[in-house]
Amino acid sequence: MEKIVLYPSPGIGHLISMVELAKLLLTHSSSLSSITILIPNFPFITGSYSSYISSISSSFPSITFLSLPSVPLLHGDSSNYENMEQLTYETLRNNNPNVLQSLQSLSVSSPVSAFIIDFFCYNAVEISQSLNIPTYFFFTSGASALAFFLNFPVFDKISSEPYRNLKVSFEIPGLFSVPADHMLEPMLDRGVSYYEFVKMAETLPKSDGIIINTFESLEVKAVMCLKQGICLPSTTIPPVYCIGPLIAKQGDNNVKNKDEDKHKHECLKWLDSQPSKSVVYLGFGSRGVFSKEQLWEIAFGLEKSGVRFLWVVRAPPSKSKGDAFSNQDEPNFDTILPYGFLDRIRDRGHVAKSWVPQIAVLGHESVGGFVSHCGWNSTLEAVDTGVPLVAWPLYAEQRFNKILLVEEIRIALPMDESEDRFVSSSEIEKRVKQIVDSEEGEIIRKRMLDLKAKGRNTLNEGGPSHVALTTLVESWKK
Repeated sequence: MEKIVLYPSPGIGHLISMVELAKLLLTHSSSLSSITILIPNFPFITGSYSSYISSISSSFPSITFLSLPSVPLLHGDSSNYENMEQLTYETLRNNNPNVLQSLQSLSVSSPVSAFIIDFFCYNAVEISQSLNIPTYFFFTSGASALAFFLNFPVFDKISSEPYRNLKVSFEIPGLFSVPADHMLEPMLDRGVSYYEFVKMAETLPKSDGIIINTFESLEVKAVMCLKQGICLPSTTIPPVYCIGPLIAKQGDNNVKNKDEDKHKHECLKWLDSQPSKSVVYLGFGSRGVFSKEQLWEIAFGLEKSGVRFLWVVRAPPSKSKGDAFSNQDEPNFDTILPYGFLDRIRDRGHVAKSWVPQIAVLGHESVGGFVSHCGWNSTLEAVDTGVPLVAWPLYAEQRFNKILLVEEIRIALPMDESEDRFVSSSEIEKRVKQIVDSEEGEIIRKRMLDLKAKGRNTLNEGGPSHVALTTLVESWKK
């Protein structure tokens, strides 16, 4: 029987995608009896992260989680790190001895057939390849983003200036151009994380293959450019396997406490009473936070729009740098939202604190639009449910994703920002109206429904993602 080891980075979105990959592999390959997932001891693992692992362990006994020992950090306290990405890269780099020991231990009875790692874990490639284990990257964003990432070393040579201030665009061969200020957030100022991303991009082609959470019909041009090597002419790109869409089904991604799961979430009860396709859902991922000033602007825009809405609100970011890595406080609506707002919108709006069961929300009949941060998991969930998007990127590769979703795939309206990235109430009012009741919104909805149908069929036997998965499994058997 084959033995597969997976190695995710610490983010909950990355872990969920990796677990979905594990489930898919177990379902697809009869020669796979179990999968081991290595869990790095990240300094700020949250309760939701731990409860998710416990839930999967009890529901899927064929998936084993192996917790790695804690590692020392060069700068000690989290406040000494410029961002989450820098802290993540250092933790994973220092975990290499633990990864080596784990792979050696797992190989005692029989060899490990394949080692599949998150792209943040790029330093582990040298460990697995030294043990002659076939090593694959799992890229949790899309094919277009992969083409973008692969070009980081090329872009690095264009200028030594910080990207934040550059008035140039980067051309992805065969695809589209990206303004320099749309570069990944941690790379804008060419700090420590900048060079980590460049090294990661240099390492991706050295693997035995790259697994992508997308499907060919969603990103036709990008998949072709990757397979034909057009997007990076001077480098040989290893085989790419588009095996998506990988989406956690409702109930599988239990990241709240068990008592809440016994009862229907309040927002779903509220949605039950709303007309079909009338509600705009505003949700911005696990790290999506706004200043109090921006929260007020969102509130005023929603109030003036007259549109029905479900809005997930998180507490504004803390002023303390180190607090950005720890659990957020529960939002106090009395202090962060305009006076009387909740009373004034009571008949047509629902405001939730911090979290809602997003997959159930997007699948609800009353939801007609999604104002999203353009995270890839959320994008795939929107496609899977056929809900049109309004693109409001906040961090990571999301500004790149906005270009992709608005201009290339054409499944989103843009939320336009000022130079300092502030969005006015009038812009918010305009876009939430458009997405549920305009010709532009209807065109996007039809496009989404077409992609929904293609996405649902791609993993069926003979579909492109099913074929890619079969080819992937065969590749490590060789």
